[in-house]
Amino acid sequence: MVKNLKKLRLQAGISQQKLAEIIGTSQQSINKYENHNVEPDIDTLIDLANFFNTSVDFLIGNTDVNHIIEEVQRYDLNVEESGLIEGYRKLTKEEKQSINYVIKNYNSNK
Repeated sequence: MVKNLKKLRLQAGISQQKLAEIIGTSQQSINKYENHNVEPDIDTLIDLANFFNTSVDFLIGNTDVNHIIEEVQRYDLNVEESGLIEGYRKLTKEEKQSINYVIKNYNSNK
């Protein structure tokens, strides 16, 4: 069973039949993926993840992060730096743009 497939499909407001047409499978297959512990092949999982703009990990319930996981660089962060990143991630797009502008201004003055 693809743990979060039904949730994503309902949020998108589409039927099993419509989703099946979009990814090139049958409505019965979508039903089985959602309800009957049938697992799709990896190509189908990737198609589903791409359609819903999420990750395969979210689809199968391996993470609660409901978006494509971007590649990040690893740093050793102290508690203050980690807190700043956590706070930044909670901001809206516009708020992030404002913060980025402030950082660029401070860095350009050095």
